[in-house]
Amino acid sequence: MALKRIEPGKRMSAAVIHNGMAYLAGFVAEKAAGKSVAEQTADILAQIDVTLKRAGTSKTNIVKANIWLTDIKTWAEMNSEWDKWVVPGQTPARATVESKLAAPGLDVEIMVEAAIVKTARKAAKAARPAKKSAKKSAKKVAKKAKKAKRK
Repeated sequence: MALKRIEPGKRMSAAVIHNGMAYLAGFVAEKAAGKSVAEQTADILAQIDVTLKRAGTSKTNIVKANIWLTDIKTWAEMNSEWDKWVVPGQTPARATVESKLAAPGLDVEIMVEAAIVKTARKAAKAARPAKKSAKKSAKKVAKKAKKAKRK
């Protein structure tokens, strides 16, 4: 299966799609750079929503999230925006760590991986006929064996 790249650039792509999964790059604030952690987080989550949509999926299909904060003491502030954004009961596995980031004024970076559910459903449907054929073949073999025993 070929890779599909979203916004491929010189250094990285915004996302790469492969095998029914969307792997997003780490996103930092664009409009809210230098502002509060809450504002940066909201900005980043909006960017992630747009990129997930372009990849054919949504935040309800995120399986994993990594979050980097320049100051772990801002964890609650970041979570205030994260908690508004995620869908209750459909939250991903997640890790949040403290780290230096690429430039001053960038205090949050978020990277997610999401399943592309439509692709997974199509693949499952495509596999069904093969399963049915295998079951039919097994039944035919069993039937022939039964007849052979009777003779």
